[in-house]
Amino acid sequence: MKAIGIIGYHHTGKTTLACAIISQLKSLGYKVVSIKDIHNQNYRVDTEGKNTALHIKAGSEAVFAKGLHDSALIFPHSLNLNEIIPLLKADFLIIEGMKDAPIPKLVCAKSTAELDELIDGTCIGISGIIASELSTYANLPVFCLQKDMAELMNTIMKNSFEVLPFSQAECCSACGATCYQMAENIVQGKATRLDCRLDSNPQISLKINNQEMVIVPFVQNLIRDVILAMVDNLKGIDPKGNISIDIKR
Repeated sequence: MKAIGIIGYHHTGKTTLACAIISQLKSLGYKVVSIKDIHNQNYRVDTEGKNTALHIKAGSEAVFAKGLHDSALIFPHSLNLNEIIPLLKADFLIIEGMKDAPIPKLVCAKSTAELDELIDGTCIGISGIIASELSTYANLPVFCLQKDMAELMNTIMKNSFEVLPFSQAECCSACGATCYQMAENIVQGKATRLDCRLDSNPQISLKINNQEMVIVPFVQNLIRDVILAMVDNLKGIDPKGNISIDIKR
């Protein structure tokens, strides 16, 4: 699943841009999912006193609310992006907000001062209110939705890549960079998505309830060495054969 982020301050055109991109991708036949990051202390996805909230209060780890017209999976806490990603299945993920996510981003702004605060190595373009005033800025293209939609979509197709595994820097960095630095390097053409050592060529595949788990290289090597040491002592086996283990509990 490829991801594109849209960042910017309030009322700069982020949601308008997100909806335009989602609509365009959908018209091209892609399956799209989105995340809206909401920074409002008063916002709650659930309502105190409702039956779903009572389930949570009773101790349910998550509640699936199925209505006649829609459904919602409710967790009693805020999830990190790496916890959300496994729940989503699509061709493209559009994230409105989450400026610290290691993904290519479009910046929406009302002024060049805002752009100067938000632009970094993960940015692939500029849009929003300021797009009516500029054509380029800081070596980045500026996209006005009314006239530059084709160029915007070309830029998204060219620069989007599969979501990085979001590993903690202290646990991985096998590629020599953090996931955010890797995202910057990919956007700037200094690396490719295949340079991620964590999931490009894993030595160990671990699934729990059929959900693929990402394991950092150090732990992959540890598990692999322990299992090989035990299996290699068995008689009558193919020493070069692949090994599959299914643990039921």
